[in-house]
Parts: sequence; structure tokens; C-alpha cells
Amino acid sequence: MPTEGLLTLMQWLSPGFPLGTFSYSHGLEMAVADGRLRDAAGLQDWIATVLTHGTGRNDAILLAEAYRSDDAQQIDVLARALAPSRERLLETTAQGEAFCTTVNAVWGLDLRPMCLPVAVGRAARMQGIALDVTLSAYLHAFTAGLISAAQRCMPLGQTQAQRIVADQTPLCLSLAQAALTQSIDDLGGSAFLADIAAMQHETLQPRIFRS
Repeated sequence: MPTEGLLTLMQWLSPGFPLGTFSYSHGLEMAVADGRLRDAAGLQDWIATVLTHGTGRNDAILLAEAYRSDDAQQIDVLARALAPSRERLLETTAQGEAFCTTVNAVWGLDLRPMCLPVAVGRAARMQGIALDVTLSAYLHAFTAGLISAAQRCMPLGQTQAQRIVADQTPLCLSLAQAALTQSIDDLGGSAFLADIAAMQHETLQPRIFRS
């Protein structure tokens, strides 16, 4: 893949890209508040489960389908329907809309507001960025975002946090590779505690995250 495409992808998925990612914990704040997550080992297991059996895997499939499809809006409708709670829907749609607004303004694209994985997949295709690299980078950024959220609501040092990111990298690569040959028929999840935490977070007080 040309270096320019790789740098563009790094820019889109960096913490500095104006998506408001820092505002969302994906239910992690609730899991910490009710005592389900207490240490780094538990956090690593939690994130691995979300990646393998929850949002991570589904987002990868949706991203790949949006990349390959000529009708990304249809994929977006499905992505919205799969959100297990109001806050999860807000998380993916608000970030997706912010993503579309920025790439349209900077790269001259014409993306309508879509859920984040759908928007990233569509934009990558329009910019000629390879799907396999896009999937790997997206999952890695998703993982880093969860760990960043955890650092703000539980005892987790910087070195420890980066060790978890590094440990999850092979899993991100594996899930990205799998998504290359998966389709809508493969969508589904069983990360029930994470989904329940996201639902319960809607009434958590006080709280610092929107999800």
C-alpha cells in the first residue's frame, strides 16, 4: 500500500482525530463501578472478549462489508440495528458522523453520516487504502480506545496499559484476517456482560463517559 494511504489511515484512527472518542467507555465505566473489573488481568480478558465475541468482531465484518459493497447505506442500517443499547448506538453514530464530516471537509469526499465502522470502510475504499490494513488499524485503535478509557476509571499505569495494547495486537491481526472472508451471515456476538454493562451505564451516576 502506498505510504500516503497508510499515513491517512493513521491520521483517521489517531486519538487526535476529532471524533470525541475520549467521551465513550463502551460500558467499561459501569463494569469498573460495579466491581467486575478490578485489575489489569481482568481488563485484558474483558477486552479480548469484546474483540473476539462482541463489538470488535462485528465492527470488522461491517467495515469489510461497507468496503466491498456498492450500497454502504444498507450496511449502515444493519449496523444501527445491531447496537445493543441506546448509548452504544450513540457511540457508533456520533463518532461516525464526526468522522464523515471531517473526511468530507479535508479529503473532499461525499459521505453521508454513517456508523463508524461503515464510514471507515467506505472512506478507505474511496481513498484506495487496502482493506486488510484498514481492518487491522481499526481494531487496534478500538483496543487502544478501550484501554485509554480504563486508565481514567481504574488503577492502570501507562506501561501496564501499553503492555495490554501490545498483547492484544496478535488478536487484532487475527480478527482482521478473518473478516476478509466473512460476510453479513457471520455477524453475531456473545459478550453479554459487556452489553449489559452498556445498558446499565445509562443510569449510572455520577459518570464521566457518555457510554
